[in-house]
Amino acid sequence: QVQLVESGGGVVQAGGSLRLSCAASGYSFRFNGMNWHRQIPGKQRELVATITSSGNSNYPDSVKGRFTISRDTAKNTAYLQMNSLKPEDTAVYYCNGRLRRTEYWGQGTQVTVSS
Repeated sequence: QVQLVESGGGVVQAGGSLRLSCAASGYSFRFNGMNWHRQIPGKQRELVATITSSGNSNYPDSVKGRFTISRDTAKNTAYLQMNSLKPEDTAVYYCNGRLRRTEYWGQGTQVTVSS
């Protein structure tokens, strides 16, 4: 059974940094890509980072240069390093993976950036 568990959220001042973690069981980051999304209440979920199974990453313009996705295949954990945080980055952040045509999501972790 696949389980994704996020951690590392919290409250940070604008300009600060946070690192989110996504620990996986039943899902291997060595062979599968994964994504980080975020959602503000009342708005659509937004993709903020992708890493492929080969380790290539991609970001939307809204976070490019500030967010970095990475993975530790030995720990089967993925990370989202977030720097130069802005109040508009405030959201619940989710990690997500796809395995055999099924999407899996973590429970989310709240990130709050104060101005």
